[in-house]
Amino acid sequence: MTVSRETLAPLTADDFSRLIPVSRETLDRLSLYAELLIKWQARINLVGPATLPDLWRRHFLDSAQLAAHLPAGPVLDLGSGAGFPGLVLAILGHGPVHLVESDQRKCAFLREAARLTGAEAVIHSQRIESLEKFPVAAVTARALASVAKLLEWAEPFLGPGTACLFLKGQRCDEELTEAAKQWHITIERIPSLSDPSGLILHLREVHRGRP
Repeated sequence: MTVSRETLAPLTADDFSRLIPVSRETLDRLSLYAELLIKWQARINLVGPATLPDLWRRHFLDSAQLAAHLPAGPVLDLGSGAGFPGLVLAILGHGPVHLVESDQRKCAFLREAARLTGAEAVIHSQRIESLEKFPVAAVTARALASVAKLLEWAEPFLGPGTACLFLKGQRCDEELTEAAKQWHITIERIPSLSDPSGLILHLREVHRGRP
């Protein structure tokens, strides 16, 4: 029988810390972030309301699982929204993390969350296409666009060793087939810790042109 994320019992903060070992101080900072998100959610739509009862699995674990695959160095998080995965990674100590988000209200939330948690995060309140390029070790994204579109946005920031870590669902193979028409990619598929039907796409040696 296929297990869906919706049938799993909600994850607690302590459950999270058993799956992603962190210090008590880091867990407290993540808990502060969670409290702030719930408070702001009453005013602006930061995440899908149906995901709130399982916030630690649907957003925190989903984001934090990328940490094990990040190279050292700056991270660029595309379309950060409420800070997933970028702000979680910054709180876990993978900084600096550059959060790119064009929604001004979400940027206000991100600034407050980064301030309260002491995360090494830089908030870019603009569209991805207008962001001035700078070198990064990794590009991350979640629930934002197709693989081909994400690579198009990431291209100005890609260096020889830059990794792309994208959280993806069931249409992943279809998106990779489409992306392969324009891009050469070394692909690693990593099963998701948070979603039985999801995975992490770890893309390396990314450049335009078919192999």
